[in-house]
Amino acid sequence: MPKQNPLLNIVKKQKEGKAVAIYSCCSSNAFVIEAAMETAKKQDSCVLIESTANQVDQNGGYSGMTPQDFFNFCHEKAKEAGLSSDRIFLGGDHLGPLTVSNKPEAEAMEYAKTLVHDYVRAGFTKIHIDTSMKVADDDPNTRLSDETIARRGATLAKVCEEAYQELLQENPEAIHPVYIVGSEVPIPGGAQEENAGMQVTKPEDFKNTVATFEKAFNDAGIEDAWNHVIAAVVQPGVEEKDAGCEEYDRERAKDLMASIKDFDKLVFEGHSTDYQTKFKLRELVEDGVGILKVGPGLTYAAREGIFSLCMIEEELAAVYGFETSHFREELDKAMLANPGKWAPYYHGTENEIAFKRKYSFSDRCRYYLPQENVKNALAKLLANLKEHPVPLPLLSQYMPFQYTLVREGKLNNTPEDLIKARVMYTIEEYTYASHQEELVR
Repeated sequence: MPKQNPLLNIVKKQKEGKAVAIYSCCSSNAFVIEAAMETAKKQDSCVLIESTANQVDQNGGYSGMTPQDFFNFCHEKAKEAGLSSDRIFLGGDHLGPLTVSNKPEAEAMEYAKTLVHDYVRAGFTKIHIDTSMKVADDDPNTRLSDETIARRGATLAKVCEEAYQELLQENPEAIHPVYIVGSEVPIPGGAQEENAGMQVTKPEDFKNTVATFEKAFNDAGIEDAWNHVIAAVVQPGVEEKDAGCEEYDRERAKDLMASIKDFDKLVFEGHSTDYQTKFKLRELVEDGVGILKVGPGLTYAAREGIFSLCMIEEELAAVYGFETSHFREELDKAMLANPGKWAPYYHGTENEIAFKRKYSFSDRCRYYLPQENVKNALAKLLANLKEHPVPLPLLSQYMPFQYTLVREGKLNNTPEDLIKARVMYTIEEYTYASHQEELVR
């Protein structure tokens, strides 16, 4: 007998008037995933980890992992952290023809069908269906209609339903996936225009999205699947920028937030919540956002930790005479060799762009961390700091809050743990806002 999907509890709690949500860790980075698992274990809570079609697909994505590979990877990390497998929820984000939008509809949708099929078959229990992007044979001069978006989305939902039935044959206790519809956000990875305007979703647009998708599900003969739709993606007026973020403004979003009260089985999913303060995140949850997506904000924290270790490594190399890892140089070299992942996003003078490659909050350098020369440099950095452990004065200088945790006996002074502690600091801002432990207790 299939178990109920615990993510349905988000809707239940919200409709009972409880400000409970879950943050979604949108990353395939090992430090980030380990930090997320260890935080869930420490808090006796749960964790939702999502991969995008960019990161993980049937061909491996930029992480080199298929959905099954990513499922196995996350469960292995959970085991290492001592976290029970029923406390991990895996999701697929922006699943659709995103990465093949240069193909005609028939070809792009075949890819997308295989994509969602493989995610559901692998055991992912949260699926964001995103068919909002135009494909090659769509008219470039007209807006893609809500009906076309919803029709394509329902086609993919039908494939998900069929894949779930296949999964049940193997595992009669397999949890039915929940679905997220809509896409009121910049393309995954962030806005391309430096001054792209931030518009809060209009209530009528949100309601129209829901109505159009529900009709499309019915027209596709999958009425029952609509009962598993728990959220719609909206833009509550938040987005990270190179040097800051658009902060949540309750007053500005009040009409949108009031509109969710008309739906007793839906919450909002908020994308691009990176770099909001924990108090703003809490306001989002209180106002009806049940899922807080964060990606660059977590890999940025990991990158920050790694760069701090690079500075420590240079200080120690000056004392002990060993060869440094040159991690920062290798990372920039990789970015310059393949500028496609950052060049459309970073604007300014040559020096300003060089600065942004390292420090922009949109954290485009995350796409280059899996590259071989970058991985080798990181391995050398970690090896150097194991051979020459970080002395407390340097820890205090470059990683002051980790220094305090080490002194208090709450953190091991190893390079990996120092990086993860920086990521956990950010994660704990989200768990402060979400109270997600209430979903599993």
